[in-house]
Amino acid sequence: MKADNSMTLDAYQNLLARQEAEEKKMKRKRKVEHTESDLQRSCVSWFRMQYPSRALLLFAVPNGGGRSPVEAAILKGEGVVAGVADLILLEARGNYGALCIEMKTRSKSSKQNPNQKLWQEVAEKAGNAYVVVRTFEQFQDLVRRYFALKPLNSLF
Repeated sequence: MKADNSMTLDAYQNLLARQEAEEKKMKRKRKVEHTESDLQRSCVSWFRMQYPSRALLLFAVPNGGGRSPVEAAILKGEGVVAGVADLILLEARGNYGALCIEMKTRSKSSKQNPNQKLWQEVAEKAGNAYVVVRTFEQFQDLVRRYFALKPLNSLF
């Protein structure tokens, strides 16, 4: 830097290079961390365009993410349950009360945790369908096959 707080051309170019390197690093990190989120957003967007009359019946259960201990305690008191599927389609079809969808990537490290496996077991015993989805095409196929099932007759 010069005495008048202006930068030399070399210093400016070095600063730009460091910023670009940091942005690339953040993009790579973000891409790795949010691949599952990107897949889920694509699936939800497609669903809402394909089935606008049912758009509100598919919803996310945002259980993950960092929370302060106080916020976590409040959410637990409000009914948050560990392991709940990422998406729930609240429409009864075939013999199922609802379709529960857990989003995972193709990565070998992308597996259900013990809470998710337990919740799957409980949800299925209660009469719901539960599927782990790893690709956009798999999601599309799943939704089409689910809607091809006959509607569950109303009990009331």
